[in-house]
Amino acid sequence: MSGETDAALAARCRAGDQDAWRELVERFSRYVYAIAAQGFRLAPDEAEDVFQDVFARAYERLDTLRSDDALRPWIGQLTRRCCIDRLRSRSREHPAEFETPDPEEAADEEALDKVEEALAVHEALGELSPDCQEVLDRFFCRDESYKTIGDELGLPGGTIASRISRCLTKLREVWEGRPEAPPASREQVTR
Repeated sequence: MSGETDAALAARCRAGDQDAWRELVERFSRYVYAIAAQGFRLAPDEAEDVFQDVFARAYERLDTLRSDDALRPWIGQLTRRCCIDRLRSRSREHPAEFETPDPEEAADEEALDKVEEALAVHEALGELSPDCQEVLDRFFCRDESYKTIGDELGLPGGTIASRISRCLTKLREVWEGRPEAPPASREQVTR
């Protein structure tokens, strides 16, 4: 994969560059699959269906993306919507009977809350500088060591440690400065 920004990749995709589309799928495949399989706890076959739906919708709707810099959160939102659609279709296929609350449903709601929080953190990350986004992504998402990050960025490991600390402080400031969302009801979550 190239080291180009998400914005540059989105622009190449919009221009019809097929290599860019392949790279987009490669770059975001683990992200999309993780949201579906881990965040929404979909079965592997359902997660793969969501995966296909997300990238088909991305291909069809890339022109609706307001800012090329928001490619990752946009794909995350597409994934979330596809997962919710999948859960809705599952509930239509197997209508619920009036019984005592299902512990699995409570676990599903908890998983949805975690995904919502992860998406909110990701949106807050999008408000940071590209340098902070990259170093935090490499350390927390790609699980790269200080040494690996330093080697890739041409910086000493100690600098990476302090940069991560500084960027986390900035992320905390952005996060704490966000208006608190009202608690979502089950109805709002499934829309």
